[in-house]
Amino acid sequence: MTNENPVLGIIGGGQLGSMLATSAKKLKIKTVILSDDPKAPAKNFCDEIIITNYNRLKKIDDFVSKVDFVTFEFENIPFSVLEYISKHKPVYPKPSINQIIQNRFTEKKFVNEKGIKTTNYELIKNKSDLLGNESLLPGFLKTCTLGYDGKGQYVLNNKDEINDLKIDFKKEYILEKKINLKKEISIIITRFLNNDCLVYEPIENLHVNQILNKSSTPAIIDKNNFDQAQQQAKLLAEKLDYVGTMCIEYFIDENNNLLLNEIAPRVHNSGHLTINTYNISQFENHVRAVCDLEKIELKKNYNAEMINIIGEEIKTYRNKSYSRNQFFFDYLKTEIKEKRKMGHLTTIKS
Repeated sequence: MTNENPVLGIIGGGQLGSMLATSAKKLKIKTVILSDDPKAPAKNFCDEIIITNYNRLKKIDDFVSKVDFVTFEFENIPFSVLEYISKHKPVYPKPSINQIIQNRFTEKKFVNEKGIKTTNYELIKNKSDLLGNESLLPGFLKTCTLGYDGKGQYVLNNKDEINDLKIDFKKEYILEKKINLKKEISIIITRFLNNDCLVYEPIENLHVNQILNKSSTPAIIDKNNFDQAQQQAKLLAEKLDYVGTMCIEYFIDENNNLLLNEIAPRVHNSGHLTINTYNISQFENHVRAVCDLEKIELKKNYNAEMINIIGEEIKTYRNKSYSRNQFFFDYLKTEIKEKRKMGHLTTIKS
């Protein structure tokens, strides 16, 4: 266990990096952020920021020389960059985990091999593959790599829509069978270097236009799904030899089957409400885990609801007054874009 206060390097300067830096400061840990965005909002919260393209090794070396541990706020960092850094300083989660999770097909194959159910799916390399998997329609066609908040995703209802589809088959895709969805939930788990885990209660989520709109706790689900989701989270964290906080997103279908949707190897949007509902947030636990600090048992203090503030909505929220049970977080992004997450509001429930 680390005794002195280490310096934490964070790759990525968005809102997750900002909240990690804020939690680190609470623990008297300095943060250095590496970002390719000159407007990165995390510069308002960290001790130092290095702006560079991720392929500039001289800047990467400068970053590495200033930190003791390295983590990241998003998973789509080039594997070669993470692997290079890991030869000089500990990187958590391990870069090898990203190789599995950056690709939707390898991710689903991995969890299926561990006995965890997902929706039915197939790897799609060309239009012939699509036409040969008509049984998966209606379904969702998704790029295997990149793509989030609905980007790189297409809804296909029938064969005619396949024939009309104009996409770049230089990329690989997966076709997922559409299910009759009852609920969406997520599990936030933190695993420490000594293999101990802390698991938060399941969080119920609502997406609008494929972007997370609302998260609430407690999730209104039956005990079997509650227990199964937490058990699977522990199993996956162990099998991945994970260190830090991660999120596992699930579908629950009309027959109450729990189906894993995807794994996010990082702190997660749905876990923002842990800042105001638990004694230790997902962000602080991530910092504690990757810096090898003391694990403190979780205590849930409140139920709550969190809503994302998207695009132009931020202008209204910046001028609102809030009650004592409401907590407004402005990500301080200078540029407002359609569908861009600009902040969130958490409301404590009695």
